Amino acid sequence: METINELQDEIIEDFSLFDNWMDKYEHLIEFGKSLPSLDKEYKVEDNEIKGCQSKVWLHTEYKDEKIYFTADSDAIITKGIIGLLIHILSGQKPEEIINNELYFIDKIGLKEHLSPLRSNGMVSMVKQMKIYALGYKIKTS
Repeated sequence: METINELQDEIIEDFSLFDNWMDKYEHLIEFGKSLPSLDKEYKVEDNEIKGCQSKVWLHTEYKDEKIYFTADSDAIITKGIIGLLIHILSGQKPEEIINNELYFIDKIGLKEHLSPLRSNGMVSMVKQMKIYALGYKIKTS
């Protein structure tokens, strides 16, 4: 299993292969398309991330001391963003998620190439994933 930083470095390297932001958006959209579909039973208000312009549902499972995230969104770019976050954070231990800085966001220039609303939504997604991690850490300690 790769560490969060190894996964972030891979993402940075992947995105550096593209010269312009249209290609980077396409790559981001591919991350969204690679997400397995989320069962309807998880597309409920309790799983909805607040602070996002579009609808984003995040479901978690905790097994073998690791958190596994699944998600969906009704917007293709937003689904790509949550897809990136899941790629990096899913399958990691709660304390690793809590204590890790997601530096890839700045390194690939994601924040400045998103609208302010999408950027705020991304911050909300990260915050929600860290809140789940904190909840599992407290519950299991």
